[in-house]
Amino acid sequence: MNALVLTSLFFVGMAFVAAAQESAITVRVGGVENGQPIPVKFAYCIPNGKGQTQNGSNINPAISWSGAPQNTRSYALIVVDKDVPASFELANKEGKTIPAGFPRRDFYHWVLVDIPTSVTSIAEGGGKSAQGVSGKNDYPGTGYDGPCPPWNDERLHHYHFVVYALDVPSLGLVSGFGGKEAEAAMSGHVLAKGEVIGTYANNPAVK
Repeated sequence: MNALVLTSLFFVGMAFVAAAQESAITVRVGGVENGQPIPVKFAYCIPNGKGQTQNGSNINPAISWSGAPQNTRSYALIVVDKDVPASFELANKEGKTIPAGFPRRDFYHWVLVDIPTSVTSIAEGGGKSAQGVSGKNDYPGTGYDGPCPPWNDERLHHYHFVVYALDVPSLGLVSGFGGKEAEAAMSGHVLAKGEVIGTYANNPAVK
């Protein structure tokens, strides 16, 4: 086999890999349109009308997905806020604000892996009993916990509801794992994914 043929096969193979990586599944989140605000009933805390916050209903929205590849062997669900302050020394303090440009980090609100392929939806409020293996969120706890950004944060928060179709039936994670460990374990096993991004803020000045 000459070099030209080998080169051609290499680029065909790379195109196939790229196509596989670009595969997407359709994700729907009840009451949440992509890029639009998350209804307050899904929040962990809500504005109290006095510039601060109070407890919210904290129920998960319904979530469903479709269009996964035929060779999918399990699903994983991650909900992550990528706009959480890297430190909380300014959070929820009178006379202080968290500038929009303040350093940020990922904060995991829901981590669920090893979801059977027979499951393609989770009902509203059914997150605590959803099939699969629950990891720790960053509150910390397990199952869904909704938005609760600081009431003095100047940045609009974005919540990524991401569903992954995986080529393994289990990620083999041990008890106590979190979002970062789940994402690391999924590396090299993702056949397709899809997401919906919802927004939320407790600061009335943030639109």
